Amino acid sequence: MGNSIFDLSGRTALITGSSRGLGLAIAEGLADAGARIILNGVSETRLAAAAETLRGKSHDVQTARFDVTDETAVTEAFTRFDAEDTAIDILVNNAGIQFRKPMLDLETADWQRVIDTNLTSAFVIGREAAKRMAKRGHGKIINIGSLTSELARATVAPYTVAKGGIKMLTKAMAAEWGELGIQTNAIGPGYMVTDMNEALLSNPDFDAWVKARTPMRRWGQPDELAGTAVYLASNASNYVSGQIIYIDGGMISVL
Repeated sequence: MGNSIFDLSGRTALITGSSRGLGLAIAEGLADAGARIILNGVSETRLAAAAETLRGKSHDVQTARFDVTDETAVTEAFTRFDAEDTAIDILVNNAGIQFRKPMLDLETADWQRVIDTNLTSAFVIGREAAKRMAKRGHGKIINIGSLTSELARATVAPYTVAKGGIKMLTKAMAAEWGELGIQTNAIGPGYMVTDMNEALLSNPDFDAWVKARTPMRRWGQPDELAGTAVYLASNASNYVSGQIIYIDGGMISVL
């Protein structure tokens, strides 16, 4: 990218939940813009395969296996980064799970598991990254929200609450860390073709509903998040903070 304001050469990006799906697509987009990539996940096999794929495209990639819901594991990972003199310039809080059940039948443990994975982990990892970014006077944090950061849908209450929390966590981070040189923003994907949505994609009625409800009349592809991620990770967004950008084919904008 040369001297482009979108050039990420010389920067290191940690993307949680990036062994597949949206996280891997975002990682590849950042790598294409010149960033060194740290992939994260809990499956060593999937991480190794994802890293090999990106290295096959001449990208600089390493892996960091840890569970984002394990605070001790998170702090130990950042201690290792410090020991290796690895500075995280860009953090993408992407790790997330889905759990579908009506609220009247929802167990508290399942509620908590989704909240811990999708929201609390973004706070814990964001805090650890921001401590280091603040010392250097710069950093970019990108949290992954959802259409459900704005709109609810039946049977996914914990996911909806977590993603609504991501929107406000992003604003809270921007409020506290902006003066430290850290810009925090969020991306809100619409209905994307991912493993998480496999059950919805294979349901003809739901597939038809998504296409009818979306002005672009189709599902989104994971790599369609990459451009916005690069923008938010680059110098092009140096005066942008506390925002959530929806990548949803126009769904959230229409009745």
